Amino acid sequence: MPKLTVVQPQAAPDGAAIEALLEEDAGKDLLRFLTCGSVDDGKSTLIGRLLYDSQVVYDDQLAAIGSGKQKKSGAEPDLALLVDGLQAEREQGITIDVAYRYFASAKRKFIVADTPGHEQYTRNMATGASTCDFAVVLVDARKGIVTQTRRHCCILNLLGIRKIALAVNKMDLVDFSKQRFEEISTDFADFTQALGFEDVVVTPVSAVQGDNVLNPSGHMDWYHGPTLMAHLETVDATSDRAARPFRMPVQWVNRPDSDFRGFAGTITGGTLRKGDRVIALPGGKSTIVERIVTFDGDHEEAHVGDAVTLTFADEVDISRGDVLCDPDNEAEISDQLAAHVIWMDRQPMLPGRKYILKSGSQQASASISTLKYKLNVDNLEHQAGKNLDLNEVGYCNLSLDRPLVFDAYRNDREMGGFILVDRLTNMTVGAGMIEFGLRRATNIQWQKLDIDKAIRAEQKGQKPCVLWFTGLSGSGKSTVANLLEKQLHATGRHTYVLDGDNVRHGLNKDLGFTDADRVENIRRVAETAKLFVDAGLIVMVSFISPFRSERRMARELFAEDEFLEVFVDTPLDVCEARDPKGLYKKARAGEIKNFTGIDSAYEVPVRADIILEGGKQVPDDLVADLISSLQKKGFI
Repeated sequence: MPKLTVVQPQAAPDGAAIEALLEEDAGKDLLRFLTCGSVDDGKSTLIGRLLYDSQVVYDDQLAAIGSGKQKKSGAEPDLALLVDGLQAEREQGITIDVAYRYFASAKRKFIVADTPGHEQYTRNMATGASTCDFAVVLVDARKGIVTQTRRHCCILNLLGIRKIALAVNKMDLVDFSKQRFEEISTDFADFTQALGFEDVVVTPVSAVQGDNVLNPSGHMDWYHGPTLMAHLETVDATSDRAARPFRMPVQWVNRPDSDFRGFAGTITGGTLRKGDRVIALPGGKSTIVERIVTFDGDHEEAHVGDAVTLTFADEVDISRGDVLCDPDNEAEISDQLAAHVIWMDRQPMLPGRKYILKSGSQQASASISTLKYKLNVDNLEHQAGKNLDLNEVGYCNLSLDRPLVFDAYRNDREMGGFILVDRLTNMTVGAGMIEFGLRRATNIQWQKLDIDKAIRAEQKGQKPCVLWFTGLSGSGKSTVANLLEKQLHATGRHTYVLDGDNVRHGLNKDLGFTDADRVENIRRVAETAKLFVDAGLIVMVSFISPFRSERRMARELFAEDEFLEVFVDTPLDVCEARDPKGLYKKARAGEIKNFTGIDSAYEVPVRADIILEGGKQVPDDLVADLISSLQKKGFI
């Protein structure tokens, strides 16, 4: 193995030389690429080798990685440590977070993203890939193509990366075998054929020794293709964003004083000139660009990637989240979308559960209404499923609470991409790529009726609402709801009880007790309760409803003063001792699966509107307390 030598510093260049270097550097184009693959395939070492051989490593960096505990066996510095910056990465010899490095050759500038190979960090790999135009996929020559290699290739394809290089690394550990290299090349070609990459170049390398990375290898005279660096310098992976229609999501309304109102954002597609007409979506108001303002002053035109503030010839109602478009080639608008989703959370994706969808500066409440299929990363087959688990990819229909302005991801990555955020934890749980809008959904209009909820409630002389009883099985929910309805009925109130067991005999008879079915169970019942409240009724909903997210979803369907969450707080041991239907006994015996409180979680309400201590008081007293609370709140 050749010794690594430190390049000695040269005399400082004069001012003219610096200007010449800067001018030369400015004229080079930029390639954003990532390295990906399975764990221990040598991604960080490969990047370290590129950095070192390109002579962009400082003396103190080499000294740091070549000393003490950071040095692996032998006398050579560990080049992977030039990239792995986290302490945990250095201790374990793996990549966890995405590391970005800049370097340049005589022909091109590069920003490389070193992405992790561990399956649990697939979300980080997808994050790194989302900003790149090219990818280097690494495989260990000893292991060949593995599941994580296939998963990363699928994600690259979904994220719109059309050209890739396969680096068959650690060729020194297979005696630089031509046969092994050809076996891996054939396997990779067979797998990626269905993914439709435009260009795939396969190179045998040894990142540790530097073979075919920057310089041709003396150990593989049977290989006549380009080195990895030669391919990186010449591959055409330029973006066509400048040729796309004009798009600019509005990020901020810039109003420093009463004399100036501008709309700030970054241009994601096309070119804009002073005097051009633009249209603001989803509102549909068109206007003419009067000024293009930047930090450096006014400009006559702006291009992709430029951050600008625009002023218009007339007053327009535009706000953050609107998208400015070419009026002759508008973006699409829909509240129903078909999209691929990469799931990034340990908690599974559950159809019907509400998430926050963020796309650029736009935000909406969204749920996955249908999981059409899951993608098997090993053979690219479409598989049926009800939910997505961590790192799985699915093709879904999404339903939003407001129209989204978008372009198909294949045409515009900025306008067609989104993330899904958990509403309770604020964690990013999924990343999506929009295929198209479900136009049929936008053709459905709300039919206005002359008799509304207020008129129906006035006729009944009551304030309609829903009392959402939640608690463990056996807590007393149904008993209290039944007694409450009897007393309300006796006073002439118009009521209805939606009971969990009763509804499962009809409306929800097709649902089981998996987490996904529980979510759909609550979604249907909440929509039904909303109809009854619209009819002017006082509705008692008695369901375990174990998940906070779905109880919150139900609450959001109603006006602020129409929903009361009633937590019947009865301890598990009391519920199990009662066991009126013998369900706990069967669950303990393993005869019932996914039983709340035993092998399925119950999430206790954080801020219930009314708490009834079901383990301490008899039902009649609980109802008396409940009626007193309803009277104080003005419902009866």
